[in-house]
Amino acid sequence: MRLLFLFICLIPCILQAQTVCTAESRERLESILEELSEMDIGDKSINELNVLIGQKFIGTPYVEKTLELPGDEQLVINLTGLDCTTYLETVFTLSRLAQKSTLYMEAFEAELENIRYVQGKRNGYPSRLHYFSDWLYQNEQKGLLKNISKEIGGESYENKPSFMSSNPNLYVQLSNPEYVAILKKAESEIAKREYFYLPKDTIQKLESSIKPGDLIAITTSMKTLDIVHVGFAVEKNGRIHLMHASTGSMEVEISEKPLHEYLQANKSQSGIMVARGNQ
Repeated sequence: MRLLFLFICLIPCILQAQTVCTAESRERLESILEELSEMDIGDKSINELNVLIGQKFIGTPYVEKTLELPGDEQLVINLTGLDCTTYLETVFTLSRLAQKSTLYMEAFEAELENIRYVQGKRNGYPSRLHYFSDWLYQNEQKGLLKNISKEIGGESYENKPSFMSSNPNLYVQLSNPEYVAILKKAESEIAKREYFYLPKDTIQKLESSIKPGDLIAITTSMKTLDIVHVGFAVEKNGRIHLMHASTGSMEVEISEKPLHEYLQANKSQSGIMVARGNQ
């Protein structure tokens, strides 16, 4: 029995077919779900929940490419190592479950799949929302959030990403030419849409319109990319800061500098898109 127990702890846990997480990730997720279920959070907004839950991951190591497993596309649940996107997805998923009082594993799996994939369904590698501007658009179409960049003073953002289809050699899965063709089509659809952003020189003037818990997507001056980093807005000493999985500290943190000053330090970061979860 002891050998059987050790074997079970070592293999990834399978929540449903083609969904994987390590035993350590599952333990942490179950602990957070239980903790949230015991808290009085029924009257909290989605933004308040984003901040509350997001802070629980501060100090979690930054680990990139946790979704890039070999073989068929799998729904990866990893809470022990997060990049900026998986951090945001994990927190936003938990916030939505907390609002709906559906704090259990199967609900987390279903909600994460809904958020991460085109039309909420995992259907191979190309169905993952690889470009975050597309992630924002698709999840707005699902009724999960609203991109408020335009209404809070944003300007038109030319958005024609092509990095993935132009560099298939950088992605193991894109050795399949059919996948490249599908991604090219997705890139073409993104280019047809109208996007808005707050140029980084305007953020300090407009930051009073940004609420703690808003989703922040950092845009870039690089023409083949759309978004280069994501996180959540938090308030600190009366200013808006970024709560994110940082490549600087290599862990989840709240930026030392306010968001406006944080962006000034990186020439390729041109501004932000701002989205707000629906209640």
